[in-house]
Amino acid sequence: MWKVIGSLTTLVGLSLFTLDHLTTASTHKLIVSSDYGQLPLPDDPFHFIPCTKNSIPPALNDIDPSTTWAARFDPDPSHWSWGVHLNESRDDGDYSRRGIYLCGYLDLPMDYHSTSNTRIVRLAVTKYQVSGLARLSSPATSPSLDLRSLPSAGTKSPRTIVVEPGGPGGSGTFKVWSSAEEVSQRFSDGQFDVLGWDPRGVNMSLPPLSCFPHDAQRDRWSLTTQAYRETTADPLRQLSMLDAMNNASFAACKERIGDFGRLVSTATVARDLDEIRKAIGEEEVTGYFISYGTGIAQTYANMFPHRVGRMILDGNEYVRDHRLLGGFGYTALDNVTDAWHDGFLGECLHAGPKSCALAELVVGEADPNALARLQERVEKVIRSLIDRPLPAYDNKNGPSLITYSPLVAAIYEALYRPRMWPDTAQMLYELSQGNTTLAALALEKQWGFDPFTPPTPGKFSDENDLANLVICADSFDAPFEPLAWWEDLWSNMTTQSWIAGNSRFQNVFPCRHFNTYWKMNPKDVYRGDLNTTLKNPLLLISETYDPATPLRNGRRLAEEMGENARLIVHHGYGHSSQWDVSACTERIGRGYILEGQVPEERITECWPDTKPFFPREN
Repeated sequence: MWKVIGSLTTLVGLSLFTLDHLTTASTHKLIVSSDYGQLPLPDDPFHFIPCTKNSIPPALNDIDPSTTWAARFDPDPSHWSWGVHLNESRDDGDYSRRGIYLCGYLDLPMDYHSTSNTRIVRLAVTKYQVSGLARLSSPATSPSLDLRSLPSAGTKSPRTIVVEPGGPGGSGTFKVWSSAEEVSQRFSDGQFDVLGWDPRGVNMSLPPLSCFPHDAQRDRWSLTTQAYRETTADPLRQLSMLDAMNNASFAACKERIGDFGRLVSTATVARDLDEIRKAIGEEEVTGYFISYGTGIAQTYANMFPHRVGRMILDGNEYVRDHRLLGGFGYTALDNVTDAWHDGFLGECLHAGPKSCALAELVVGEADPNALARLQERVEKVIRSLIDRPLPAYDNKNGPSLITYSPLVAAIYEALYRPRMWPDTAQMLYELSQGNTTLAALALEKQWGFDPFTPPTPGKFSDENDLANLVICADSFDAPFEPLAWWEDLWSNMTTQSWIAGNSRFQNVFPCRHFNTYWKMNPKDVYRGDLNTTLKNPLLLISETYDPATPLRNGRRLAEEMGENARLIVHHGYGHSSQWDVSACTERIGRGYILEGQVPEERITECWPDTKPFFPREN
C-alpha cells in the first residue's frame, strides 16, 4: 500500500495512513504512521514497535540507532504479529482486543563497575502485550466480545511476567515467540503481559558473541573432537585433542570479543535483569525462570532481595554447584538413569505396543522381568553402533551413518521432553529392525549447520560459545587441575550416566583454559549465601525425573532459603514442569503469580494429569 522511491514516500489508501514530518539537524524525513499512531513512543526505554521480519536491533556502530529503528516501523497492521483473538469466533482481520507482539531493544552498560568504560550491550527484547494496541479513534467495542479484566487497549498489564528459558545461551525472545500466550494464560488467566530478552551474548543481542565465523566450521571440528568416550580406544589421546581444540576456541574468542568474555557472568546478567525491571516500570520482578534461568533468579534474589516479587523457578539448579570446577556437569547426572529406566522404558512398557512401538520387543513374553529385558535389548542395539555404525539414506540429506555419539545425544534430548517419547521410541524400534531412516533424520538435527537454509543477514551469537564462557566465568576461582584429573572426571561421569556423562563433561571441560585468556577475574560473580531475607518468597518447582536438574537441587535450595521459598515436588518427567502438566502445579503457580498466594506448607507434592505415551489415533 505504500512504497519508497528515492527520498519520496508515496501512499495509496490514505484512510489507513497519515504523514508526520520529522526534522533533524541535517535532513528532512518523512515518517509514516498508522491509525495506531507513530511507534516507537518517545519515552519508551525499550523502543517497542510491532514485530515484523525486519525488527532486528540496530548495529552497535550505527551513529543514529533511534532513526534506523524508527524506520523499521511498518505501518500496515496486517504485517504485524498479533495474538489469538480473544473472541475465538472472530478472526476477520479485526485487531481490536487482540494481543500483540512488540519488538525492541535496551541499551545497558557493558561494564557496570567502570564509569570510564562507555561501551554498551544492546539487548534484544520481545513483549507479548495482552491488551493489544489502541487505535487513535477506536470504533465501539463489540458487546459480544469478552473483555474480562484486561487493561484498556494499548496499555501494559498490572504486572509483566519476565521469562528466561535457561541455557546458558537460551533466547528469551524465542521463548516469548514460542509460548508467551500459553505462559500468560497458564499463570494469569491471560491477564499479564509476557516479556523476554536475549541475555548479553545470546542470539540477537549485541555485541555478537561467536568464536567461529560460521556454524559449518564448528560442525566440522566437532566431528573430530567430540566423539564420546565409549567410541575411542585411547580416551586420554582423544581428550588431548579436545583440549587443544578448546584452547584454540578460547584463543579465537579472545581475538574476536576481547574482554567481553569477562562480562557475561550470571551476576552481570542479574544486574541486567534489574535494569529490565526498571525499564518495565515495576517495583519488583514477576517472572518465570527455567533451568539455568533459575540460576539467574537465585543470584538476582540474593543481590536484589527488596526487588523480588512473584518469581517461579522451574527445573532448579543449585548455584553453589556452579562454583565448583566441573560442577555444572557432574552435579546434574543424578536422575538421567532413572528417567531412562523408570520413565522412557518403564512408561513405554506400561503403555504397550499400541502407544509405544518399543514395547513390541517384549510383547507376548510371560516375563516378570520384562522391563529389564526391554532395557537390555534396546541398549544392545545402541551399543552395537560403537563398533559398527549403520549406513543410512534419506531423500533430503542423502547418504549418512548412524553412529553412537549423536544417537545418544538425541536420546538425551528426548528425555527433556516427554512429548518426543513416542517418536523416539518408534525411531529406536525401527533401528532395532534394521530400518535407519528415522534415525538418520533424528541425527541430522544434531548439527548446527543447515545447508538448505540461507544464512541470516549479520552474525548472531552462538549458544555454545556463550555457554562455555558463562559456565567458566562462574567457576573462575576453582583450582586448576592437570589433564589427568579431567580424564578421571570424564571416566566417572560416563560411568555414572552413559546417556548424559559425555555431553555434560563437554559443557565444563573448556574451563581448563578460561583463565589462560582472561587472566583478570570476571567483573561480577556472586559468592554469597542463598538465604537472604526476600521481599516475597520464591516458588520453586522441581521434578522427580528431571534429566538435567535433579530434585535434590530444589530440596537443597528450599532448605537453605527457609521461609523465603516454597517448593512444589512435581512427580513428572522431562526438564521442568511445562512438559508434563499437572493441574495441581498449575493451580499453585497461577495463584502465586496472579494473587501472590503461597502454600502454607514448605513442600507440596503434585502429580501430572497424564502419562507420557498417549494412544495413537486409529
